[in-house]
Amino acid sequence: MRTLLSFLLLVLASAVAAISTSGNRLLVVLDDVADKANYSKFFADLEEREFKITYETPKSDSLTLFNLGERTYDHVLFLPVRTKGLGPNLTPKTLHDFVNAKGNILLALSANTTTPTSLVALLSELDITLPTDRNSLVVDHFNYDITSATDKHDVLLLPAPKPTRAGIKDFFSEGAGTKLIAFPRGVGAVLGNGQLLNPILRAPRTAYSYNPKEQAEAVNGDDLFAAGQQLSLVSTMQARNNARVTVLGSAEMLQDKWFDTSVTKLDGQPVVQTFNREFAKRVSGWTFQEIGVLKVNWVEHHLEEEGAPNDSNPEMYRVKNNVSYTISLSEFAWDHWIGFNVPENDELQLEFSMLSPFHRLNLKEESHRLAAVHYHTVFTTPDQHGIFNFMVNYKRPFLSHIEEKNTVPVRHMAHNEWPRSYVISGAWPWIAGLGSTVVGFLGFVALWMYSAPVDAGKKVTVKKTQ
Repeated sequence: MRTLLSFLLLVLASAVAAISTSGNRLLVVLDDVADKANYSKFFADLEEREFKITYETPKSDSLTLFNLGERTYDHVLFLPVRTKGLGPNLTPKTLHDFVNAKGNILLALSANTTTPTSLVALLSELDITLPTDRNSLVVDHFNYDITSATDKHDVLLLPAPKPTRAGIKDFFSEGAGTKLIAFPRGVGAVLGNGQLLNPILRAPRTAYSYNPKEQAEAVNGDDLFAAGQQLSLVSTMQARNNARVTVLGSAEMLQDKWFDTSVTKLDGQPVVQTFNREFAKRVSGWTFQEIGVLKVNWVEHHLEEEGAPNDSNPEMYRVKNNVSYTISLSEFAWDHWIGFNVPENDELQLEFSMLSPFHRLNLKEESHRLAAVHYHTVFTTPDQHGIFNFMVNYKRPFLSHIEEKNTVPVRHMAHNEWPRSYVISGAWPWIAGLGSTVVGFLGFVALWMYSAPVDAGKKVTVKKTQ
């Protein structure tokens, strides 16, 4: 019955779900509304995905992210603007509050315009550092487009980014083939050591960031902001409330002229198509929570013992009980929910803990439904009474965090639940000692009672020998 109800709810949710799990109200902040013509294909793709786009400039009086304490938009896209400030409605605190309210931000930078101080301050709070001179440019003399960047080498050609290690789901390179990402006139960032930060696209080892105005003639390695894979060209931050912030180092890569155009690398490879359009779709889709969103459908735990009541989620367990635990997970993929499959070389784990885990177990796939996958394990509660937690804490790059916690008390054994002493082999010497004592006492009593006493009136003669 529970499985059928879950199935019906998932089908209903898939039918009424919006294109994004967090809403479809998108605010685009740009220098001039007329500039949106340069990004017509990108905005057409967003509108095709049912986003309701509002275009505003920083100077607009109607621009506000909150109304009566509620978000007026679900997502914000910042394109390059020529002003150093964004006005009183887009202060660092307002943007920080927007992220705390589970709003998502896609920030597109450009080496041709100065990044506003509000955005620099916001990124600084997130431990994302931009070049201090504000005019830095990323170049690479070995990986550039020989057609459009013959002299300056500022249009980088990069393969689609693949997962940096095993166990990470691939959202950004699937289907790229031989296509390359064109990264024109971009800005590189340096990420801190925070666990919430992850780079999508790093610069090649031969790339570096420099100031073309001050270092036009010669570049001193000691004066470089960063070089090689220290530079993150596309960076992400997923907050603990699963709000997402993405820093795209090149806004120009979103323009129409770089969507599905042809580029040529220096190494003599044939002309190839750019992957920019699909890459922009995936980066924006991840930022606006169209992909990489997980949810827990339900959790069930119960006794796994013969003759025990099979009640779901009982309020209490006993020490040394066999317990079954099942969790149902789904993943949002663009416009519908599907079952979430744990990536290869990764594990979904259950912790049964008090102050520290007593059990840490891998959950195995039990069944695969239309829009959910059930993961299951069976274990024995420890020989320790107290307050315990079923905890599934699954946090991976580019996936929304799962932190499912269920608290149950574990009691000690009642006096009538202990096994009989004759079943315990360690008690056999004590039982034997008790039995020998009883048998000896009964034998003494029998001997005492059935032995005739000596007659006190009868004389006993003793013959003397000569």
